[in-house]
Amino acid sequence: MPKAPTTDLLDRARAWLAEDPDPQTHDELAALLAAAEGPEAESEERIAWSRLAERFDGRLQFGTAGLRGELGAGPMRMNRAVVIRAAAGLAAYVRDNPSLGDLVVIGYDARHKSHDFALDTAAVVVGAGLRAAILPRPMPTPVLAYAIRHLGAAAGVVVTASHNPPQDNGYKVYLGDGSQIVPPADADIAAEIDALGALADIPRAAEGWTVLGEDVLDAYLTRAASVLDASGPRELTTVYTPLHGVGRDVLLAAFERAGFPAPTVVAEQADPDPDFPTVAFPNPEEPGAMDLAFAAARAARPDLVIANDPDADRCAVAVPTHDGDWRMLRGDEVGVLLGAALAAKGATGVFATTIVSSTLLGKIAADAGLGYAETLTGFKWISRADGIRYGYEEALGYCVDPDGVRDKDGITAALQIAELAADLKRHGRTLTDLLDDLALTHGLHATDQLSVRVDDLAVITDAMAALRDKPPVELAGLTVTHTDDLTAGTPDLPPTDGLRYYLTGPTVTSARIVVRPSGTEPKLKCYIEAVLPVAAHAALPATHEQAHALLTTLKHDLAAAAGLA
Repeated sequence: MPKAPTTDLLDRARAWLAEDPDPQTHDELAALLAAAEGPEAESEERIAWSRLAERFDGRLQFGTAGLRGELGAGPMRMNRAVVIRAAAGLAAYVRDNPSLGDLVVIGYDARHKSHDFALDTAAVVVGAGLRAAILPRPMPTPVLAYAIRHLGAAAGVVVTASHNPPQDNGYKVYLGDGSQIVPPADADIAAEIDALGALADIPRAAEGWTVLGEDVLDAYLTRAASVLDASGPRELTTVYTPLHGVGRDVLLAAFERAGFPAPTVVAEQADPDPDFPTVAFPNPEEPGAMDLAFAAARAARPDLVIANDPDADRCAVAVPTHDGDWRMLRGDEVGVLLGAALAAKGATGVFATTIVSSTLLGKIAADAGLGYAETLTGFKWISRADGIRYGYEEALGYCVDPDGVRDKDGITAALQIAELAADLKRHGRTLTDLLDDLALTHGLHATDQLSVRVDDLAVITDAMAALRDKPPVELAGLTVTHTDDLTAGTPDLPPTDGLRYYLTGPTVTSARIVVRPSGTEPKLKCYIEAVLPVAAHAALPATHEQAHALLTTLKHDLAAAAGLA
């Protein structure tokens, strides 16, 4: 590494500093520049140079996930300058497509800088001659997704990093159909961003946008309650955590409106807090994130534990175990439970999930005479399944009402799973009993994930290269019968960076592995499914143990094949 920054890097940093509209990031960058150019010890100069290089070695790329990254100064961080440019690109795209309309609805969560980014977006939209409306306070992402269609907007923006660490923030864009952007819209908006000149040349209004009232939330809550049977059972006790996010008030209002008893809220995680002080990562799937909820459940002994991620578009569910403890259901388990419940209600249309989720949903749909579709990962794709009635992804995302919210919605999913659990309780049964029924009918669809978080993205690149250069032919004693390299796409899927393996062996009906880099976090994700036959109810415990052992070995062997062991 050079002892001092290059002249080009210093020039770019100084130019950014001159434009930076945020005193906080301005001071951060000024201090870095001073340290890099000053008389500090060589080691401190090297640290300052490294931190400058990290911030100016490229820029955050606008894509189908919008923007997401660490807060800080420079084009490789989330900050007001980056958001102003993103908003200007979106505004130019809307102006270039007048058939969309001229209203942009903006929502935001309670993370650091979210409100500032929302206001900057409104100022740019109005400055571009369009109309902007902001939700009245930090609210769940699905409220924003609902508001887009409810208000007939041209587009929508929500400022959130969902379940990312506290130092991150993000910028998610929707078009007027209420779905997240996909190609070519993302590339068109990115091109508009690329064409921008100086930040000072982007018009920003000082006023003129609308702050929406409570009627938008009221309409969302009315719609959310409509997913349930009005005469359905409501006798259910729950413990709930919003994981320091924005879900609490909306979920409590939704449960009250639907007629459920008020959940017991985990006190330590009840209030929005952008620092997420009680969890390492504010994601219900991460180890330790549900510990406080489980502690509350051991004291309250409810029927269910429910959690939302910080922007409440995801929903986690935990059930009591036979030994008096709690087990969090996998996203695939909740996904097939909700699908089975909707099928039993006589749903029509298409059930959709992703290529990394359990194949069991397809069998449930086939039994009910419903259509079925598999898409790439993400609700930007699931929501576009033709004729969709229900969709889910294994990462705790569920869309039970696509006519209301064409995205994952952790509030309506919580209502739907609560109704299902209450109905089963009325008959002396549980969610676990229904999962057993599905296993007996269709085989045990056991799923697991090998998720590797990295500090150096080259680790992911090297792992994917290793799997392509030397494809595995056997994993955990199962034979790899077919491999799809998804970079070329398939007749049913657009291209993506991923590998899909199909396996067979004497102990399984079928098995499948999908390997892909995460689109929103520095992770390599490997999704594993093994389908095992179940002869009778009495065989279920042994079959679960067999499946667990097989999945564990598959993860170990796959990690070794990818050079990650």
